[in-house]
Amino acid sequence: MSIKILIVEDEPLICEDLASILTKEGYLVIGQAYDGITALDMIHNRKPEIVLLDISLDHLMSGLDIAKIINEKYGIPFIFITSYSDKQTLDQAKNLLPEGYIVKPFKKKDILATLEIVAHRVKIQKQKSPYYSLDELNQDLEDHITPKEYEIMMDTAAGCSNEKIGEKHFISLNTVKTHIKRIFSKLEIESRSQIAGKMYRK
Repeated sequence: MSIKILIVEDEPLICEDLASILTKEGYLVIGQAYDGITALDMIHNRKPEIVLLDISLDHLMSGLDIAKIINEKYGIPFIFITSYSDKQTLDQAKNLLPEGYIVKPFKKKDILATLEIVAHRVKIQKQKSPYYSLDELNQDLEDHITPKEYEIMMDTAAGCSNEKIGEKHFISLNTVKTHIKRIFSKLEIESRSQIAGKMYRK
């Protein structure tokens, strides 16, 4: 089971080096992005399962900015690779909940050890869950389900009422209804009972 990996790194030589290391280890490198705009386009269209993400990119968008968008829209695990190890950068990075933080110049064994752990989690999740992952669910959707909407879909599929969902997520009943209305629109369904059908693996 090959894990699809996107490399986001603004130094072409480092990017090529990472791609070579990963390919030789059996990973599927589905893209190499040197800037934020290209990275987001590849995330949206190529559906990576793990992102190796440099913090320092161009002046328009940093790796930290990309990580925020990944958390909000895609729910894909990412690993920071950076030359910065100062406290301010570390504090900003850890608040984005990366799966790892590797400081340049990196060693091959550090990259592979961190990646092996994250890839293992991805594989286990694929094998055990009876539901499509958020990434899998979004593959055929024009308007993507957000991580919060996905959580609400899981709760709905488990039979939770709107009131229970509101209590669990500390949101109002109206907010729950708004989320569900958006889910209906994105999945092109009309009832709560259809949500589970969309989530279960065929």
